[in-house]
Amino acid sequence: MNGNKSRENWLRQDQAVVLAGLVGLTAAAWTYMIHLAGTMGQVNVEMAMPHVQAWGGADLALLLIMWVVMMVAMMVPSAAPMILRFAQINSRRDREDPYVPTAAFVLGYLIIWTGFSILATALQWGLHAAALLSPAMASSTPLLGGGILLAAGLFQWTPLKYTCLTQCRSPLGFLMTEWREGTRGALVMGLRHGVYCVGCCSMLMALLFVVGVMNLLWVAAIAGFVLLEKIVPQGQWVSRAAGLLLIGGGVWMVGVGMPLL
Repeated sequence: MNGNKSRENWLRQDQAVVLAGLVGLTAAAWTYMIHLAGTMGQVNVEMAMPHVQAWGGADLALLLIMWVVMMVAMMVPSAAPMILRFAQINSRRDREDPYVPTAAFVLGYLIIWTGFSILATALQWGLHAAALLSPAMASSTPLLGGGILLAAGLFQWTPLKYTCLTQCRSPLGFLMTEWREGTRGALVMGLRHGVYCVGCCSMLMALLFVVGVMNLLWVAAIAGFVLLEKIVPQGQWVSRAAGLLLIGGGVWMVGVGMPLL
């Protein structure tokens, strides 16, 4: 009895350590985002003038860092149930090394979102070069903004969205089918979970080009919705209801020629 109690105590301790790490990582990312939002006002104005000042390597590096940190801030909370469940199972299987595989899992997950951030940076550079972004790093034309809303809304109804969301909503199911031993196995599992997560949420991230890449209220709102559709019962219907709203907003912007905000 005492042995079982002791085992449960150190399992809870491991969970607490992992949770504290995730909270600290998320808090650090949001702190950086808030600092960046407070210092980039004039930088945004200058970077949004493609014919006045072309972006250099330093600008692109700063933009990439911004996207990577923003993905950490937005996506780590929604991945926390999966990471905590992984840590729990790993602690039961390997008491000698409870944290390194969990760190590898998180690293794999963030590597995939870093890849997405590279693509988002390239897309933003292209939109900037075509003079399609405002100083707030948002779509400067209703046609572009409406098109993004329509695409995001329609995607919410696709089988790909449902498949990826199902994997994200079922930590135990994912881990049972994808489990691999060791640190390398944990890294591969994190990579695979990251692929599902990007597949589920990438079009929602594209909405930042409609509302403003550095609009922290909308960044928080989108992050909150991502968490909501992953944890509430019947989350696929939450996704589809949001899809209808996005489609309606896209039709309004394209048809009327006016932004929603």
